[in-house]
Amino acid sequence: MTAATLPASAAPPLRQDASTIGLVGLAHAVSHFSQLLLAPLFPWLKIEFNVSYTELGLLLTIFFVVSSAVQTASGFLVDRIGPRPVLLGGLGLLALAALGYAASTHYAMLAASAVVAGLGNGVFHPADYTLLNRNVHASRLGHAYSAHGITGTLGWALAPALMVPVALAAGWRVAMVTAAAVALVVLLLLWWQRGRLLLLPGTAPPVASPAAAVRAEGPFDFLRIPAVWMCFGFFFFYAMALSVVQSFAPGAAQQLHDVPLAWVAACLSIYMVCSATGMVAGGFLARDPARCEQVVGVGMGLAACIALWMALGPVPGWAVPLLFGAMGLVSGSAGPSRDMLVKRSTPANASGRVFGVVYSGLDIGQALAPLVFGRLMDLHLYTAVWVGLAMVQGVLIVSAFQVRRVRRELRPTDNPPPLASSR
Repeated sequence: MTAATLPASAAPPLRQDASTIGLVGLAHAVSHFSQLLLAPLFPWLKIEFNVSYTELGLLLTIFFVVSSAVQTASGFLVDRIGPRPVLLGGLGLLALAALGYAASTHYAMLAASAVVAGLGNGVFHPADYTLLNRNVHASRLGHAYSAHGITGTLGWALAPALMVPVALAAGWRVAMVTAAAVALVVLLLLWWQRGRLLLLPGTAPPVASPAAAVRAEGPFDFLRIPAVWMCFGFFFFYAMALSVVQSFAPGAAQQLHDVPLAWVAACLSIYMVCSATGMVAGGFLARDPARCEQVVGVGMGLAACIALWMALGPVPGWAVPLLFGAMGLVSGSAGPSRDMLVKRSTPANASGRVFGVVYSGLDIGQALAPLVFGRLMDLHLYTAVWVGLAMVQGVLIVSAFQVRRVRRELRPTDNPPPLASSR
């Protein structure tokens, strides 16, 4: 049996699982950090390159379109050669992309660097979740998902907290060089600890449940499982909501509620830190897989209510960062349960492929959202930005329960399938 299918009494030492979770989480933090290199620097880039918010949003679209394509392909690569070389290669590409941003003298150079960054970013979810599903014991997997989400969220929080002060002190190009240094340091650390990134050997294949075993013989047969595509749709809308919060919600809030400029970047960092805090509680909630849809529904419902309040209600400027924090807290609590939705739809020996396809929905959503909401910003429709965010969060509630409905149509019980055992 694999580490992920051992009974709780045979759990490996906590230190062994913790080292895997820590290294994977650190790489995940760099991935999320690199996703937010551009957005906090939009005020500098807009002036430097004389471009609109729509054109700046197009850079994010390029990044996430490339990342989506790579994420799907890298899932197959992870299942074939293992996650370690894929993970290290992605970190190297992210460092190279940050240096490319720093050296850019034309908009086209920014776009080319966004392509390189997308190539690097696309490998992380298939590699990360294959390592976690394979090497972390089942009794600790909910907390592993929680830690994975927390480190990613802290990576998002670090980006504006680091990039904006460095840009103010030394310029945006120096900020980009600093970002490249962050990626390189983590790459060297993971190379030093590369022995811990090998998949644990398995002595017997896991027994698949009816849902997980549907036509699991061929490399593409998992695509016939409806729950996989329902998860893809859920992550598409999840990413749209996240993209709005990261790129446009702080600026829209500034215009609607007269938020001081110095607080705008702080709103995003507060959101991310509170989201990470919520994921701590979410790790405990995810220990019961049967209620993951309810957890997601409640979290997204509360977040939608906060977004509508920001759009339509009287909000004093000082309260805006607090509302960002509250929205991050309730959204973050749903994060580990969100990942459990995918795990429960994953057939045996296809972890990398399933997470690659499903999480490409994240990239596609983040690719399209900047085009729509960037245009709303250019048209000064700031209320529409927040109303649109609330609508997308509402769709997430329906999507989560649709995943459950489709999964139940495939199997008679609501017991979670065995954890994937993929190389």
